[in-house]
Amino acid sequence: MKHVPRKRFGQHFLADQGVIAGILAAVSLRPGEHIAEIGPGEGALTDQLVKQADVLHVIEIDRDLAAALRQRFPPERLVVHEGDALAFDYASLPAPLRLVGNLPYNISTPLLFHLLNYAERFSDLTFMLQREVVERMVASPSGPEYGRLSVMLQYRYDMEMLFTVPPEAFRPPPKVESAIVRLRPRPASQLLARDAQTLGRVVTAAFTQRRKTLRNALGKLIGEDGLRRLGIDPGLRPENLSVADYVAISNSLTA
Repeated sequence: MKHVPRKRFGQHFLADQGVIAGILAAVSLRPGEHIAEIGPGEGALTDQLVKQADVLHVIEIDRDLAAALRQRFPPERLVVHEGDALAFDYASLPAPLRLVGNLPYNISTPLLFHLLNYAERFSDLTFMLQREVVERMVASPSGPEYGRLSVMLQYRYDMEMLFTVPPEAFRPPPKVESAIVRLRPRPASQLLARDAQTLGRVVTAAFTQRRKTLRNALGKLIGEDGLRRLGIDPGLRPENLSVADYVAISNSLTA
């Protein structure tokens, strides 16, 4: 008897074997690597990952699905962590860790921000997300998709969209197209913000009022003269600044 997808968990189960093969090829797991899957669901991808991994960790919030996975696989090959991926402590898993998953679309953005707290523990992350979210992640400055998510993720990761996935690849089909994205943490030598929390505060302030000019959006944090000293036009809008510009503003506040 098939599991009935639960709307409150945003469940859409991947069923297309071609897409699963594409994800496995993109991950290209090697012997001895540590890997974890977020949201294994009915285990379509899990089935294949278990064959390749020494030990596979999975994080599943649905207790019925978690119980089914425990019955299907021996505990020495599959470790099931029953709980919310948004609250999970990824430091409890072995590092360096490779993360893979079909992320629930209703929590994908907050989950990506939660994972930023553990970025130094990851070797890479390969996720399926709503295509619109992936386009925001990899967007360039001055484009309509460029925003807080773009800046904060691009500061910490190098990212690329790998391929798109149609709705009919899932059960039930979502109303949107999906995409596979790979994130690779940038080395510490490239992380030039003096304080990551200050950078986050600046970026949040800017894009909370993204239609305003910088002199208005960031007026409580930095004045026009301060922006000009950094070579930044106060008349620009938040989406016009590069990640490096936001790092420069942040560092001027923590100098």
